[in-house]
Amino acid sequence: MTWPEGAENRRRAAFDGICAVVLAAGEGTRLRPLTERVPKALCPVGNVSLLDRALARLAGLGLTGPAAVAVNACYLGDQVARRVGARAHLSVEPGNPLGTAGGVGRLRDWIDGRGVLVGNADAYLADPAAPPGPDIAALLDGWDGESVRLLGQPAADPRAPGTFDGHVFTGFSLLPWRLVRDLPATFGDLVRAVWRPAEAAGRLDVVGYRGTFIDTGTPADYLAANLHAAGDGCLIDPTATVTGPCHRSVVGAGAVVRGTVSRSVIWAGAVVGAEEHLRDVIRVGADLTVPAA
Repeated sequence: MTWPEGAENRRRAAFDGICAVVLAAGEGTRLRPLTERVPKALCPVGNVSLLDRALARLAGLGLTGPAAVAVNACYLGDQVARRVGARAHLSVEPGNPLGTAGGVGRLRDWIDGRGVLVGNADAYLADPAAPPGPDIAALLDGWDGESVRLLGQPAADPRAPGTFDGHVFTGFSLLPWRLVRDLPATFGDLVRAVWRPAEAAGRLDVVGYRGTFIDTGTPADYLAANLHAAGDGCLIDPTATVTGPCHRSVVGAGAVVRGTVSRSVIWAGAVVGAEEHLRDVIRVGADLTVPAA
């Protein structure tokens, strides 16, 4: 993308001393049985894995490569490692996942004095008004390097537990080094370790996100993200074979659809038989159908 000269200068100034971490170590228990086969971060939305979407969003900000971007992995970590390749620094957590705070704490030496933009791989973000990247750039605009910032949207109930200044968290936060340097590489979450203490100290700011946000943690929400990516029609990979009726669905690479699919996600390589009528489901391979309604 091309930035206007003034905006480009402001962008460079904001990004000095900033790195990014994509959190991709979780087990995705609420998304089982899909996550019994692949880690949640590699589940496709609109035929693009959630991890690849997060890395593309950071690349839109100019954050690329293992010096600027790290990905943590644990559950089915070999799959995450293969997908990341040389695109980012990889932190593989031994044993069980360390949680959001522990995952960042384990990367403390790599972060090494920088502010860190932390994103959840399972967050689906789509801002039609801006290409990937600038929609989260507001987190860095005018940042003082000391406060904690969260990307958020107004909550239906501003006083509900889990809200911050009446907002729900939408997947990305910005943390100063002064708080990261004390995070241990042991299990913990950023809510208790960083966000709530910063809120109590008056050092937490919520930056509004104007696009669509979906936490893809359940089959229903995962389907909703795919349907949003598909828009009003079908999103079909060019290598898929679709001979049956298809309505507002996502069909992955090499899939074969001979039956009827509606409001469904057909993973790469999956098969839908001629006598099948699928609605509001996720189909994996030829043997797994996960209801999402």
